[in-house]
Amino acid sequence: MTARDFLNPLSKDRRTFIGGSDARAIMGSDAERLIRLWQEKRGEIEPENLSNDLIVQLGSITENLNRSWYERSTGQAVDDVQRRVHHPVHKWMAATLDGRVRETGAVFEAKFMLPWNFSEEAAAEKHMAQLQHNMWVVAARSAVLSIITGGGKWVEILVHADPLYQHLLLTAERKFWRCVQTGEPPAVFGMEAPRPRLASVKIVDMSSSNSWAELAATFIQTRPAYQTHEATKSELKKLVPEDAKEAIGHGLRAKRSKSGAISFDLVEEDGHATV
Repeated sequence: MTARDFLNPLSKDRRTFIGGSDARAIMGSDAERLIRLWQEKRGEIEPENLSNDLIVQLGSITENLNRSWYERSTGQAVDDVQRRVHHPVHKWMAATLDGRVRETGAVFEAKFMLPWNFSEEAAAEKHMAQLQHNMWVVAARSAVLSIITGGGKWVEILVHADPLYQHLLLTAERKFWRCVQTGEPPAVFGMEAPRPRLASVKIVDMSSSNSWAELAATFIQTRPAYQTHEATKSELKKLVPEDAKEAIGHGLRAKRSKSGAISFDLVEEDGHATV
């Protein structure tokens, strides 16, 4: 439930379906929040008043800026802004989209987050249920999470559809919706969100890390020996006769596997391999 939903006089029709913002509560581990959502869907209590929630208000107010910043930064357009879409089969599933990327068909989701302890992994995990729900509703293969932080930073996160998670999501939402219809209180489903595949785009300065400094020094010192070792191993393999299963000598044994790969181990004078 967003601030816009609460202020919209038509928000009561949200009782007739499960939306993307509901998916997080259904897939989460907060029993109190789940029961509240169930009561809201049944019309037993009014939706939570978020008009005094500053973070929610900032997210609502910055949504247009977020979308235009995404379009300016990526060169891609966002259509279907605030379009309500119902699943073609499961009519009780719906999504009110922040938009869809015209060029790729990806679901667009705009968020505002505080800068403290912000990480892309945590942000994607937090909103994963909503993203997967919306992708499932509109049959999209990917979603874009466009985030503006209070620290003046803009982040774009690409999330791919996860068929296994979506199957579990559908199962949990179907059970929850049955509880809404029957009046039986729902139980926490408790499904861990999949870890998103994030693009590697950062350049990180590790100069302040003592562990990095120590390991880097060891790496640099041992690299020449490693290169000599690998070159020597390559030359040794060339000396093993093609019809030989094993070749032994001077404390070294070469063994040929069934696939033809050659490996080496050290041996003692009696021919046994060293530990």
